[in-house]
This record gives sequence, structure tokens and C-alpha cells, in this order.
Amino acid sequence: MRRFGILLLTLLSLVSAKADDITVDGVKRNYIVYAPKNLGDKRPLLISCHGMNQDAAYQKGMLVIESVADTAKFVTVFPNGIDKSWDLGGNKDLNFMRAIIDKMVEKYNIDRNRVYLSGFSMGGMFTYFAMNRMADTFAAFAPISGYPMWGASFTSSRPIPIIHTHGTTDDVVNFNGVASVLAGWVKRNGCPTTAKVTKPYRASHITRHYWGPGMNGVEVVLLEMANKGHWISNDNGVKTGEEIWNFCKRFSLKDTDPKVSFINPKTNLTFTSVGGAGTVPDVSLEVEASDPDGKVESVAFFDGDELLGEVAEAPYTFVLKDLKKGEHVIAAVAKDNEGYSAKATITISASDVLRGSFVFTNFSEEGCVPEGWETYDGQENRVGYAGGFSQGSRVFLFTGETHDFDSGIYTRNTTGGAQEGYARYGSEKTNSTMWLYPGNYQLYVRVANWNQPSFSPVTVALENMQGERVFEETFTPTANIGNAASNSFSGSTPLSLTFDLLEQGRYVVSFYTADAPWADLVVGRGSIRRKGDVSLVTTIADKQPVRKTYFNLAGQQVQKPTHGIFVEKTIMSDGTANSRTMSY
Repeated sequence: MRRFGILLLTLLSLVSAKADDITVDGVKRNYIVYAPKNLGDKRPLLISCHGMNQDAAYQKGMLVIESVADTAKFVTVFPNGIDKSWDLGGNKDLNFMRAIIDKMVEKYNIDRNRVYLSGFSMGGMFTYFAMNRMADTFAAFAPISGYPMWGASFTSSRPIPIIHTHGTTDDVVNFNGVASVLAGWVKRNGCPTTAKVTKPYRASHITRHYWGPGMNGVEVVLLEMANKGHWISNDNGVKTGEEIWNFCKRFSLKDTDPKVSFINPKTNLTFTSVGGAGTVPDVSLEVEASDPDGKVESVAFFDGDELLGEVAEAPYTFVLKDLKKGEHVIAAVAKDNEGYSAKATITISASDVLRGSFVFTNFSEEGCVPEGWETYDGQENRVGYAGGFSQGSRVFLFTGETHDFDSGIYTRNTTGGAQEGYARYGSEKTNSTMWLYPGNYQLYVRVANWNQPSFSPVTVALENMQGERVFEETFTPTANIGNAASNSFSGSTPLSLTFDLLEQGRYVVSFYTADAPWADLVVGRGSIRRKGDVSLVTTIADKQPVRKTYFNLAGQQVQKPTHGIFVEKTIMSDGTANSRTMSY
């Protein structure tokens, strides 16, 4: 029944496909070509080769790629091998491929830089054979259920992109041989030797193995199809031809695609709203876009599949407004004057904490600066996520028999300079944002010294994005860990600090070491909770001072001075500010 359906589909599709002949090396050869209507110039070409004892019509019916070609506008050629097989040792069929390409250039003006080769079974074996002989002709390769069973070689003239699809119960070309062949190409392409595995991928029976990027940005992909035999798989919503096209279309022999990348923000963003409804404040997006062989005609911005807006000229900017709670995949799609496109994405996530506390010290990985955190020790600035550290500011996991907290982030002050040792959460350099609404707040922290037997003071501060301190408290820790994560330690004093916040906005929690050489701190626990409405009376008649900040005559914020001439700025409960010059 399955073969009858494929045959019927093949007969129907021949209505819109055309068989053609060509003479190669004095031999008459033939193929089937499928070209969408309104194709346009400089469109890609995919050549798809049949298996042994099969033919072009059967391969066309198996691949079922017409609807993909209609949408993406590319030409597909299904060639016929001599005696229904392929030459896997000489130039006979390699020359056939070259002749087909020349003919498609002549007839359809296809783009020579975007020609791709695929094949099933013996056609897949031929695809691997061509990798070593025609790497400068094909931009990417897509073998299906076929590889060199007699032994593979990896001598292509350049690194090449490969996507291989194969069923795990293939009883003709055994799946067990795929791994060693792909390992050779992973090595030749300079790809990471450990694959990134996605399981399931699009459907429950598919596992995707990804090695990349390698040299020149190439990738190697294996789609492992569980319980599939020796055939092209097109069920459970996954079409082999579509997967092949989505992979191949990103590669070209010549860099002709437009380029697009986010420059603001550069990375994913996480917004946590405390005491509010979880709506993300306006986010300004900006991307760079260029085209190496033409011009960028537009950049469109999407939230998932929803078009947000389109910009025709640089600067390519867009403002996201009223972004609701949840995860949003924001895409920028640049299109050039030839109809090619490129896409860049970032993820913006929004959550809210209406009740309870927001814990900003969830540390689980040792030797890293986690996402959302920034550290400075007077010499090196580290912004999370950054990992693999064995020295300097980083997360420790504590293993002593007794320990007040299981993990903590450590920083130090190597120079002794003012505010030159700190760890902070939610700074402008990080991808995590803490958005606070007006109210009365409780800041809970637990901090120890790392290697200060005589103890060294620590300052905890809540700061706005201008660096102004809304609240600060300096205290001396009551526990010293003793310079080893395996030590036992106890007695660190938990601090529960309350303050009033008058203005909603983005805020940062900062922990500063003392201004002394090698002063240090370890933040073990930290959370913030909105307890209720602002407790201060904010009438004009009875306004109260909320906080004081100090600046030197150069306009730089400093700690409370002990000598010299400084400017004292007092923020009042109604939001007004008073400044005066003082001499100490």
C-alpha cells in the first residue's frame, strides 16, 4: 500500500515536473527537474540522487519536496543513474552533476554558490563520494540512509556542512556505521567532538546530534530516527526534505547572504518584577544589518510568529512596549535586494513575584560567575555567565561538615581602592533585570568573609541604574570561611534590612568589600521582598529625608567622607533632592 501511494504521488507530480535529456562524455543522460512558478533569478539548486535499483521518479515521490520548493523558490533535480546505480570510484557521475548544474544555470539562472547535493541509500554513498571530489561545487551535502560501507575518507578541499538522516532499524545500510563516518568529518571540519543532543527533536522518535560550529562556520548534523527502516521518513509532522532544505539553505560557497545581529541588547534578557504586575518596561531593540553583495532592503521584528514592525533604513531600531509575562523569542529578519534573508534572535523572559521573596542567590555551578551577576576585584571585571575559573571572583560550593550556606559568590579587593571589590546582581552589564515597584521592602542577606580571620567590613547597597544608592548598610561579618570550600564554618549573622522605595524602576543589589588590600566577601544568601506600601509620610508639609549620597568635586560618587570638601545630596520622601557643599 505504501509503495502504491508513492507511485500515485509520483505520477501526479509529473504533471508539474519535466523530464529532460543531456549528453555527458558522449552518453545520453536524463533527469527530472522541478522548478516552481515565478522562480526569479539566482535561486538555489538541490540535486537529489536515488538509491540502487530505483530511479528519478521514485526518488521524487519519496522526497516530497515540491511544497518546500514552491515556498522557498529553489529548483530540484532528480537525476537517473546509469543502470539505476551510481559511479562511486570515477568521474562519470561527477561530470553528470557538473553538466546538470551548467544546464540549470543556462535555463533557470540558478546561483552557482548555492547548489546542494543529497541522495538516498546508494545516492547517499555517492553524496559522500562527491564530498571529497566536489567540495568547491556543492555548498552543503545531505546524505540519507547511505554512507561508504567500504570505508570513508575525509579529503575535501574545504570544510563542508553535512546533514545525515538515518533510521535506527535500517537493515540495508546499518545505522551502526554512521557514527564513525561522521566522526571523521567532524574532525576534518574542526567541529567540537562532543555533540549537542536534542531529544526529542520535533517528533518523539527523532534525536538530533549537532557538532558545530567548525572551521568557516560549518556544521555536522545527524537526525537519528528511531525504529525507522531503509526509507525516507516523512511522518509525525517531520519531512526529511524540509529538514534538509532548512539546513542547506544557510550555506553558500560565496558569502552572499545578508548579515544581522543584535547590538542592543546583545544577549537574552530576564526581567523579574517584584511587587508589581510583571509587565516588562519598554525595551529598545537595535540591530546591525549588512549585505556583502547588495543592499539590505528591510529588517522586520517578530515576537514569535507575530510581526511587530518593519524598518526600511538604518538605524534598525524598534521599541517593545507592553511585553507581557512569559518567554518571548524576539527575531530580527533582514532581507536583501536578491530575496535572501538572515535572522537573529534573542529571548526576553518576564516573571513576577507578587508575594513571597525573590531569591537572587541560586548558585549551583562551581567556578563561574552566574547569569545576572557582575564582579570586580580591582583588576578583572567578570560578567555572568562566565565559567571555568579556578582563581579570583567565582562561585564556591561548600562541602564542610558544617556550613551556613551551601554555595556563595566570592569577590575580593586586590588593590585596596575605593569600591574596587564588589559583587552585584542585575547591573546594566548583565542579562538579568530586577524591576521594583514603590513600596516598603525587606532585603535579607547572609554574608561571610573568605580569608579574613580578624574580619573585614562589607557594605550592601540597593542602587538605581545611575549608581545612586537608595539604601545601604555597612556591617562586619561574624563568620570567616578560612580560605577553603571544604572548611566548616558557622555563625554568620543573617541581616534583615528594611527600606522604602519611592520610584519604580530597575535596581541593582551590590555587595562591596572594605577599601583595603585583599579585603573580601562571600555572598551566601540573598532575597528581596515587598512587604507593603511605602511607610513614610510623603506629604509636602512633613517630608522626611530618605537617603544621603556624597560626591567629590569631580562629580564622582564616593563613600561618606571623613576629610576634604564634598557635596552632600539628600533625597527626600517626596522625591525632591537637596544638595549642599560640606567640608570635613
